[in-house]
Amino acid sequence: MPSVAGSGIYVNMADIKSGINPLFLRDEDLRQGMELLFFAYRDFTAEPDAILKEDGFGRAHHRVVHFVGRNPAIRVSELLAILKITKQSLSRVLGQLIEQGYITQRPGPTDRRQRLLELTPKGIAFEDRLSRGQRDRIARAYRAAGAEAVEGFRKVLVGLIEAPDQARFKPDGTRRQAPSQKTITDS
Repeated sequence: MPSVAGSGIYVNMADIKSGINPLFLRDEDLRQGMELLFFAYRDFTAEPDAILKEDGFGRAHHRVVHFVGRNPAIRVSELLAILKITKQSLSRVLGQLIEQGYITQRPGPTDRRQRLLELTPKGIAFEDRLSRGQRDRIARAYRAAGAEAVEGFRKVLVGLIEAPDQARFKPDGTRRQAPSQKTITDS
């Protein structure tokens, strides 16, 4: 999108045309937002990274544990779509998590070729240990920012996600039910 004046970007063209004060972002504002995301991600992942390292795991293991925990009985194909990784990459990570007792895998009830994944009690405890500090960090930031800022932040994050995955989140901030959660007989 071409900038309107200098190196800035108008965010809402309807506001510009109506004469309402538009949200105008300079290139520096956008770069600062990027930098804040980098710092936030660094600090957000530091504690779980240390826990993962203790068990010889990495961030890929954390992502798998997170999404399997959030989506009980998730199909391997759906997990691949969420993570946007190759079957080979997932197979290595998933194999380690299954072998060490964090995740169970079972065939689908109607299509035995499906593989449905769930956290074991050990996996649930591991996920909680990995995410506890992150949940606390987000809760502190949310409390400090206030309800209006939290809603704005959520909108910004959803706006950063590609359209197909935006559909996972309702406008009111809640998650939509994942396809694998609807019924145990869905394929």
